[in-house]
Amino acid sequence: MNVTLAVKQYVTRMIEDSGPGMKVLLMDKDTTSIVSMVYTQSEILQKEVYLLERIDSQNRDNMKHLKAICYLRPTKENVESLIQELRRPKYSVYFIYFSNVISKSEIKALAEADEQEVVAEIQEFYGDFIAVNPHLFSLNLQGVARGRSWDPTMLARSTQGLTSVLLALKKCPVIRYQLSSDMAKRLAESVKLIITKEYELFDFRKTEVPPLLLILDRSDDAITPLLNQWTYQAMVHELLGLNNNRIDLSRVPGISKDLREVVLSADNDDFYANNLYLNFGEIGTNIKNLMEDFQKKKPKGQQRLESISDMKAFVDSYPQFKKMSGAVSKHVTVVGELSRLVAERQLMEVSEVEQELACQNDHSSAQQKVRRLLRLPGVCELDAVRLVMLYALRYERHSNSALPAMMEELAKRGVSEKYRKMVHSVVEYGGKRVRGSDLVTATDAVAITKQFLKGLKGVENVYTQHQPLLQDTLDQLVKGKLRDAQFPYLGASSLRDRYTPGGPHLGASSLRDRYTPGGQQHQRQVLTWGPSPGGQQPQRQVHTWGPSPGGQQPQRQVHTWGPSPGGQQPQRQVHTWGPSPGGQQPQRQVHTWGPAASETGTHLGALTWGPSPGGQQPQRQVLT
Repeated sequence: MNVTLAVKQYVTRMIEDSGPGMKVLLMDKDTTSIVSMVYTQSEILQKEVYLLERIDSQNRDNMKHLKAICYLRPTKENVESLIQELRRPKYSVYFIYFSNVISKSEIKALAEADEQEVVAEIQEFYGDFIAVNPHLFSLNLQGVARGRSWDPTMLARSTQGLTSVLLALKKCPVIRYQLSSDMAKRLAESVKLIITKEYELFDFRKTEVPPLLLILDRSDDAITPLLNQWTYQAMVHELLGLNNNRIDLSRVPGISKDLREVVLSADNDDFYANNLYLNFGEIGTNIKNLMEDFQKKKPKGQQRLESISDMKAFVDSYPQFKKMSGAVSKHVTVVGELSRLVAERQLMEVSEVEQELACQNDHSSAQQKVRRLLRLPGVCELDAVRLVMLYALRYERHSNSALPAMMEELAKRGVSEKYRKMVHSVVEYGGKRVRGSDLVTATDAVAITKQFLKGLKGVENVYTQHQPLLQDTLDQLVKGKLRDAQFPYLGASSLRDRYTPGGPHLGASSLRDRYTPGGQQHQRQVLTWGPSPGGQQPQRQVHTWGPSPGGQQPQRQVHTWGPSPGGQQPQRQVHTWGPSPGGQQPQRQVHTWGPAASETGTHLGALTWGPSPGGQQPQRQVLT
């Protein structure tokens, strides 16, 4: 389950399918970010992609010597831009790839716009998310809620992103959600609806243990994101800002021009990959070792190139040296800036109090330490507000709450009203009234015992003693102890129930299950265009599948029209499979279904149409 590899394989497949020759990659704002996370510009240049363009750019030149690879989200704006592009094509041929499912009506509109027959093929490749790490993805969404309800646009985008991940990883999951969250339930239902609607895309090989999609709400644990973090990637994200693996260092005092923006990617940076989750103390030791290693490999100033072999050895080693030099400069700068901010903002002292608020239960000590830090001029406005937020969440209903006094302290410090209002907002968002779990107080015997033993053993590191609620949730899930009452299944709770004919299901394991008599009926049409057998006239196909007229057997029809093979007379064909006219024997004819992808590989798209590899016949493939 490697999301980075899945997206990279998609992009590689797009480039390889277009064949040899110079290419331009046409993208939109979203797919530009998606591709940039898995491919560097130098890597993609090696695959004969010499130009990267935006589909919405108005200043592109005609370059008929280039093939166009279009990788776009299936939005109305992108489809309209593509229609305008096909009416006045700037490139010789177009290979079009959508990052998610596209509607039949939009396919029809593209077909009508392709008057010059420049479209070679259209496919759906399900890379509709930002692959941050192999096991972490993001949709880069902000402001997804209106109060405690979904913004409809954001719900649709979240659903598309989640289903795209499932298709990329070839998973048809059982769905569970957090019962205390209406938003979690809405998202679960929305994902299930897409799986049911696009059931043929989710018809993957069944596994002994079915995959599980667990949908949680951040409001159940509002404490964790308020804490300062002490591992490399988390510190960079928290203190410097990490956006699509890029860090803006332009405000760092005395920064050189080359280091104003740097990229941190585990795929292309060994030091970053090896230190991603190490704590700050270990990073300091490792950066020192990196410097020492660099000094040993650095060419000596007095080195003399007296022979051809000396020159050859220097040239061979120079790229590796240059790469190492860049990595050393980058990480020394980043770690140096982190160290400066930690000292300037007194984060060691702030973090110790944060951890005490999150993990201990000593109200008197906690409120004294928070109020002392609020009076220190070195503690920045944001850290002061976060301390008060943590106190408000931790001792929300304490009889001797010092929250009013702390709010007065913030006002005396000159903290803006906007920040002060956030204290009450975070309690409304993640307070005890809305939480579905006991975030700060252990109630069951096992949790109390764990807390007691931890107190006896002490804490190895006071800055990392807090364990997020997610860790406990996943631990219970793995052990089979996650309560159905708190995290119910959506629909069926087991594979047997999921695939019971006629019963509720999130997907289907076979055509027979999908077309159960008396069950829900599904039908889908795909419009296909490509050159006719003779190559002179366009040809069009409509693929329809759904229950047969009698309702007993599945059937599929393919209607083909265009010139006959000789090119003189129009022709029409109907290929049907289902029960025979007499009703005694089933009949079947398979029309233009291509080979399945590797069983062990990543799911490489579905709904492929265009001319066949030989260029003579139009074809349709479903790649699973």
